[in-house]
Amino acid sequence: MVLKNRKAFTLIEIMLVVMIIGILAAMVIPNIAGRGKQARAAAARADIEANLTTALDLYELDNSQYPTTDQSLKALIQKPSASPVPENWSGPYLKKKAIALDPWGKEYAYVSPGVHNTDGFDLFSYGPDGVESGDDIVNWTDLEE
Repeated sequence: MVLKNRKAFTLIEIMLVVMIIGILAAMVIPNIAGRGKQARAAAARADIEANLTTALDLYELDNSQYPTTDQSLKALIQKPSASPVPENWSGPYLKKKAIALDPWGKEYAYVSPGVHNTDGFDLFSYGPDGVESGDDIVNWTDLEE
């Protein structure tokens, strides 16, 4: 009897490969799963500490004060008509000409003059839960903690 040279995988070989893939997935997936939350928090921190803060600082250089709470972050893309109307507004101060939402799809909160930064402004995101809590991303440091 002549055996033909067959080129196929046996059931044992296929099961072995599936087991190896399963073991690798069990080791890798837990490490990747928590990265989404960290990435969103890092993006919010970058917006607060760099992007929006730089635009607000440019606004302040031109107008000698930050936009008021009523004027909001919209003053960075459109000249405010509410008092005090900035005389030297030379915006828009943001490249995209739109106020970005935080990574959770909500607007950044802005207060000027700030409660925490009394000589400037408070800029923050309420984080994933959307309410004031310990997961908020803020532009100040509480020294009391």
